[in-house]
Amino acid sequence: MQMDFDKITGLTITFVKETLAHAEAGHDWFHIERVYKTALNINTQENGDLLTVALAALLHDIADSKFNDGDEEIGPRTAAAFLDTLGIPAGVILHVQQIIRNMSYKASLSGPNFSSREMDIVQDADRLDAIGAIGIARAFTYGGYKNRIMYDPAIPSNPNQSKEAYKNSTAPTINHFYEKLLLLKDLMKTSAGRKLADERHQFMQLYLEHFYAEWDGK
Repeated sequence: MQMDFDKITGLTITFVKETLAHAEAGHDWFHIERVYKTALNINTQENGDLLTVALAALLHDIADSKFNDGDEEIGPRTAAAFLDTLGIPAGVILHVQQIIRNMSYKASLSGPNFSSREMDIVQDADRLDAIGAIGIARAFTYGGYKNRIMYDPAIPSNPNQSKEAYKNSTAPTINHFYEKLLLLKDLMKTSAGRKLADERHQFMQLYLEHFYAEWDGK
């Protein structure tokens, strides 16, 4: 390869920062940066291909379908077009595309279509950013972005949704805890991911206890 790892990731970081300069706050550069750092941390224990892990983490939300009229191929297409300009080998580009295409929680609802050690690492890193203190903040940020109510006791959660039902849900933000966030701990694929998820899961449970107590005026 003509460029070294630091050069490749540096150019990719610049591209991502520019592309996501006006992104919704829960899916902006800072989200990408957290996932990237966590993925590299997990990879020190899981020993995946470093370049694939780094590029997939940096590009996994480069064009999220939910902000692009539901187009689930715009992300893989955008990533591939950029990586091609860097001269990244075709096999690495395809692997990164497959990770981007299959790593989301939404994608998992239609069954596994692709798996690799590198996808497990990046997927765990992304899911870790969806839980814990930051996960809670991101959930309410996105709920506000979509103008959703925080909570309505009359609207029950549905933790067994199909992919289409999940994509089209307009439920209150608190329901999202039961329909996704609290389910992620048991879906972690790596030992490092499971360890980090356990503490963040407990924090969410404590948060919900306080939320309901305050909702009832206690």
